[in-house]
Amino acid sequence: MFGALIVGDEILSGRRVDRHLPKLIELLAARGLRLGWARYVGDDAELLVRTLQQTFATGDDVFSFGGIGATPDDRTRQSAASALGTGLALHPEAETLLRAKFGDTITPHRLQLGTFPVGSEIIPNPFNQVPGFSIRDHFFVPGFPVMAWPMVEWVLDTRFRALHHADDHVEAAVTVWDAFEGQLIGLMEAITADSPAVSVFSLPSVAEGPGDRRSIELGVKGPAAHVADAMARIKAEVDSQGFEWQDKR
Repeated sequence: MFGALIVGDEILSGRRVDRHLPKLIELLAARGLRLGWARYVGDDAELLVRTLQQTFATGDDVFSFGGIGATPDDRTRQSAASALGTGLALHPEAETLLRAKFGDTITPHRLQLGTFPVGSEIIPNPFNQVPGFSIRDHFFVPGFPVMAWPMVEWVLDTRFRALHHADDHVEAAVTVWDAFEGQLIGLMEAITADSPAVSVFSLPSVAEGPGDRRSIELGVKGPAAHVADAMARIKAEVDSQGFEWQDKR
């Protein structure tokens, strides 16, 4: 399962709007993969350590965005090391990249950008050559989208290439017009009971203004063959109840 960890007080305070979560979902979906969960956390070191201890314990593959710079409020690198009970060290490949980038202007602070938990591997950064890092099943990239997103793509296309489009998991839905969820709960319960391989979902919309119509996006997700059977049943039942519906694209 893939997870996302988005780090930064600026996200929680509203000074920045998170763009990583929808982009990660998009990048995964383009490869036939999907996100299982996401968490937001601020820059508090103690909370970061606790959060990373929990995410490392899941065994999930986790993309972490933000907090890997060299300023005092960037604490993700240190927190990852603490969560794993290991130390920090300047990564030799990262040092080579940083010295090549900065030349005679290299400083101890700039070398901190390549100081990662012991045992880490680097994630190349095509934008400015300042790498991110991975350790165990976590992948740490900067908070800047122009850097982070190509780095995530590199991870997906190297580490997880064998998983691309390997799962026949699909999702399908119809829009049911002028229905209340209560009128369709029996159908949802029946499909859930009879087709345990699929998950049923319902997303209602309200009529917010004149001319708007109440609707429900009703669908299922799971293995393709089971989804097809469940959707055929949904359409037949919605028809029998006299509701208008259309396939959701």
